[in-house]
Amino acid sequence: MTEISEAGPLGADSRSVRDLTFKVLVLGDSDVGKTCLVNQFCESKFYESYVATIGLDFKYRTVILENTNIRLQVWDTAGQERFRTLTTAYYRGATGILLVYDITNSETFLHLTGWLENIKQNASSEVCIVIVGNKSDRHVNREVGTERATQLAQSYELELLETSAKTNHNVEHGFRVLANQMLMKNKQRINRKDNVHQTIHGSELYNSGDQSSFTSGCRC
Repeated sequence: MTEISEAGPLGADSRSVRDLTFKVLVLGDSDVGKTCLVNQFCESKFYESYVATIGLDFKYRTVILENTNIRLQVWDTAGQERFRTLTTAYYRGATGILLVYDITNSETFLHLTGWLENIKQNASSEVCIVIVGNKSDRHVNREVGTERATQLAQSYELELLETSAKTNHNVEHGFRVLANQMLMKNKQRINRKDNVHQTIHGSELYNSGDQSSFTSGCRC
């Protein structure tokens, strides 16, 4: 599992600090603890009872990684089947997805493949995904073993973490793992653009040089 540490206090040259905003979707079946994970991460709060999310809600949280202020816009989506078509429109612009199942409910785990197919059909091919097995504090009621979940995650080449929104176990780490993946993907995208720009720019210079030589030759 990826280890991520938060950057220390800002140095004297604050101009070196960058600001990025990433849209994160928290997906999964209903009652897996999506809202609790969002509340714990964004507000450091856990509510024993709450009203089920209807439609969508989002909160913000800023983390610092590699001297970069990363503002996470975390979307909490309704997991009920009748609302799933509602959520597909919100894949647009998403750079990260936390896909959640309940370790005490094997059905929510079995539904992950359906969610992953839905993500493949609707999200960007470059979207970062982390699978989260929530409610690890209720391990005595576990129905999904860690090894079984790890095998599924590895088959999709995805990271897996087990969390507890109640005890705050691995919640911070899970979002930071996702944030780090999005940051790395953003760097790769910038590097690709820079390489394309350099290639095009170099081509233009080369063609310009050829044209100059041709014109000069004609004048002679």
